[in-house]
Amino acid sequence: MKKLKTETSDWAASNSQNITRLRYWIVAWIAASALAAFGPGFLWNYNTSLTIAGVLLTLGIGFGMIFANKTYLHGMDELHQKIFLDAGALTLGVGLVCGLSYEMLEDIKLIPFEPEISHLVMLMCLTFLAGLINGQRKYQ
Repeated sequence: MKKLKTETSDWAASNSQNITRLRYWIVAWIAASALAAFGPGFLWNYNTSLTIAGVLLTLGIGFGMIFANKTYLHGMDELHQKIFLDAGALTLGVGLVCGLSYEMLEDIKLIPFEPEISHLVMLMCLTFLAGLINGQRKYQ
């Protein structure tokens, strides 16, 4: 019984560490993205080399965030992995289908404006959140 309690507390500590690590990567990526987006206009007057460095920094930190997310996913138990992967699969499908259709609307002149990637990102975030909530409710 003592061994089971130790394994459970080890898993909880590892999971907590994975969540904290992922949180730091997400915050770093958001900060790097803001720097790359607003730095050229406000900090370095569109200096090409600094702008490229900002974008490369954002990409590097973004890939670090992806790997931290993968580590977090592998540290979950099987049920939470299933819920996460189902929500991710739903998000990928919705993002692909709706994103391509959204882009097509402008090409065939059904909308008067150019589609923005931010609209697709918001849709994907809401889809992922809905998928997670639905999965949690389904397996309660």
